Amino acid sequence: MAIIKPAVDAAGVVSTDPVPAGTGSAMAIVVDDHPLVASGIAEFLMTHCGMSQVRTAHSAQDCLALIAEGTVPELIIIDFWLPDGTAAELVSQLAAINPQIRLLATSGDEDAAVMLKAREAGADGFVHKQAAADIFSEVVAAVRRGEPHFPPLPARLLDLPHRRDVPLSASDLGLTVRQGEILGMMLRGFPNKRIARDIGVSEYTVKEHVTGILNRLGVSNRIEAITLLRGRKLGN
Repeated sequence: MAIIKPAVDAAGVVSTDPVPAGTGSAMAIVVDDHPLVASGIAEFLMTHCGMSQVRTAHSAQDCLALIAEGTVPELIIIDFWLPDGTAAELVSQLAAINPQIRLLATSGDEDAAVMLKAREAGADGFVHKQAAADIFSEVVAAVRRGEPHFPPLPARLLDLPHRRDVPLSASDLGLTVRQGEILGMMLRGFPNKRIARDIGVSEYTVKEHVTGILNRLGVSNRIEAITLLRGRKLGN
């Protein structure tokens, strides 16, 4: 199979001419808010994964607009962190629109909670952006065949729903000691202003910690964090 360098047109469509033998008319969409990354993944799909056409989108809304205008891809690869939401949210929407589309989430974030969030939303697979080229292409091929592919989850995340009698430490959740302290106060319903006063830092600093905590847990807001950890005890 010849490797042909794709060209990107003004509409963000990556295509080859001629189409490499054996690729058929497979189409994909790559959703990533970094244009260079999106184009790089699109080119990789063309030259290594047998896709004959790839369109790029830089936000969830861009992707949904492509679907609304009649684009019917076989595969959509979605970066987890998007400027207008997360892959989990977009996956849920796309699965409702067309359950036949294969949905593969990706991220440079090594936090396993990100992958867990994508899986729970209904993604068909997850692959890290740091993955070697052969691994990336193998995951794409598996998902296209209808075979779910997710890296193994660390025990600390697999155990969260089941071992509620065991206290969790900040390190169990991938948090710093300070973040663990703030999380405990969040779970008790304390607002940022109260937390800032009690631990002697600025409210801005608390907000930064809260954002880090939510990202590490793979949730979008305090309510989701409380739901995830409902009934759990936080230890030292």
